Amino acid sequence: MKFTKMHGLGNDYLYVFGEVPPDIAALSQKLSDRHFGAGSDGMVYISRSQTADFKMRIFNADGSEAMMCGNGIRCVGKYVYDKGYTDKTDLRIETLSGVKRLRLQVIGGTVAAVTVRMGAAETQPERTLRVDGREIVYLPVSVGNPHAVIFTDDAEHIPLERLGPAIERHPDFPGGVNVEFVQPLSRERLRMRVWERGSGVTMACGTGACASAAAAVAKGICAADKPVGVVLDGGTLEITVARNRSVTMTGPAATVYEGEAAL
Repeated sequence: MKFTKMHGLGNDYLYVFGEVPPDIAALSQKLSDRHFGAGSDGMVYISRSQTADFKMRIFNADGSEAMMCGNGIRCVGKYVYDKGYTDKTDLRIETLSGVKRLRLQVIGGTVAAVTVRMGAAETQPERTLRVDGREIVYLPVSVGNPHAVIFTDDAEHIPLERLGPAIERHPDFPGGVNVEFVQPLSRERLRMRVWERGSGVTMACGTGACASAAAAVAKGICAADKPVGVVLDGGTLEITVARNRSVTMTGPAATVYEGEAAL
């Protein structure tokens, strides 16, 4: 099986053009392993779509299927353009959370960055969880997948490996949840660290950055209709949350290498 390893700010997946095989859960677990496999946060399958230009399906490192991946969809845009599956720079990609629109930024014949119209963010009033002997206040946000956004004064020293899985598997989230710890740096800049549902600690999470910016706008920390730089472990994404709650994300996409797995 041939694959392409790609990443968006260090959030890396193995990309395959073709139909999803029946043993995808076991395959994603095997190839995502960073010691015995290629090593990734999961696998992304790309195929033709009946309703859009292309379709993407995302499988986490634990074999579960994700509804949407912001970093992953940017890499899908780069994949199909760079490999000659399309010459369009405005694309529609079908996902489990709806059709998303991409605008590709092409430099020297290859895609360097992608802007994604992510759709509307849905925020709810703050809630409280009891986790690890403490009460944690979070803001529920959906950007096609569920997020628990937690504001903090110090994102760098949050015990992410302990609190992340405890919150992801909390009874309040029977289907699991993505967990973001967000430190406001200014009106235009946020620091975010993430525990992704099904993958654990990752270098970046595009939907998490969108959820964090939407939560910051909802709380009045950041302004609507103005770009917000969300600083992740792997780099910075630019997120704009409009007054109508629609979210736009811009960030890089990169190819690491081409590979072939013996199955």
